[in-house]
Amino acid sequence: VQLQASGGGLVQAGGSLRLSCVTSGRTFSYYDMAWFRQAPGKEREFVAAIMLDGGRTNYVDSMKGRFTISAAMAKSTLYLQMSSLKPEDTAIYYCAARDGPATTYTIWGRGTLVTVSS
Repeated sequence: VQLQASGGGLVQAGGSLRLSCVTSGRTFSYYDMAWFRQAPGKEREFVAAIMLDGGRTNYVDSMKGRFTISAAMAKSTLYLQMSSLKPEDTAIYYCAARDGPATTYTIWGRGTLVTVSS
């Protein structure tokens, strides 16, 4: 099972990026999938999650309205649309998956770097 994140890059403040996370090795049948990020010198933090059955989403309050998580079942791909980016959004973004609500995220992608310049 592999998760491959992509779409990161350098963007100016106020700009937008869309991250993708492609799943391979099993069907797109996780309980939910999520994006996390880790900024330089900081701990990894939760960004957003989506339940693959029903599409219910959950966001960190500070990212509501700027970030949108979605999933394309037919493509086995998770997305994170980011807009109005700020320099403090600079981080490595990771996608993750888990098989149940009471479990931790045990399947992780390698991450993709997002750099937002001021």
